Amino acid sequence: MPVPPESLDRLPAAAARAVHGVLTDIDDTLTTAGAITADALQALAALRGAGLRVVAVTGRPMGWSEPIACDAPLDAVVAENGGVALFRDAAAGALQVEYAQGEAERAVNARRLRAAAERVLREVPGATLARDSTGRRTDIAIDHAEFAALAPERIADVVRVMRDAGLNATVSSIHVNGWIGGHDKLSGARWIVRRLWGEDLDAERGRWVYVGDSTNDEAMFAHFPLSVGVANLLDFAGRLRVWPAYLAHSARGAGFAEVAQRLLEAREAA
Repeated sequence: MPVPPESLDRLPAAAARAVHGVLTDIDDTLTTAGAITADALQALAALRGAGLRVVAVTGRPMGWSEPIACDAPLDAVVAENGGVALFRDAAAGALQVEYAQGEAERAVNARRLRAAAERVLREVPGATLARDSTGRRTDIAIDHAEFAALAPERIADVVRVMRDAGLNATVSSIHVNGWIGGHDKLSGARWIVRRLWGEDLDAERGRWVYVGDSTNDEAMFAHFPLSVGVANLLDFAGRLRVWPAYLAHSARGAGFAEVAQRLLEAREAA
């Protein structure tokens, strides 16, 4: 049986003080009703102002992530479940976009992804592409809760068809994402930490917090001892196989702000 999380209040102050980086999902973790609210933005800025590294790791597409990577107080955004990294390069004076796969591999995969998407739309009644699909470069996404609604059995059908077509498939709070390759949120996090800071994330995993809200965060919850779920994670209670170590009292952006406050208060008390 999955181990249920403890209240965020139980996060030891010493562990919180030792944290030097935060990894976070975006949809329904930083966002509330589709937007990053003022409390979440202030929390991001406060974390970076205190010297912590802050990286968003999301299933959203590269195109959708560009303005967030440019404007939000983040060191980087890892998008498309580890397929793309976006970060500001001070030396170059511009946003940098890098891919987990080479151009030739992406071109081959793009044809397979289009065929898989067409098959999902053909075989699963009610399935529709996510509205952000034009911004996607390394994956496909089917909307199940953002602008369209799919019943749980139809969501399962989408996952089945994607996997039958040779794709990885995962379910976020809003989309079913499918992609080709060995990358995922965890590999993307490892990649960006090595790329930006030359560090081994696995060796430092006890000094990073991961914050998420859905079943597609389970690998991250399992990997990071200081993983935290925002309160709306409870919406997926019946489907979770892995819980985070801790659970915030508040949902969505307010829950993320609660995590930031816990970390910052521990540092201030030192």
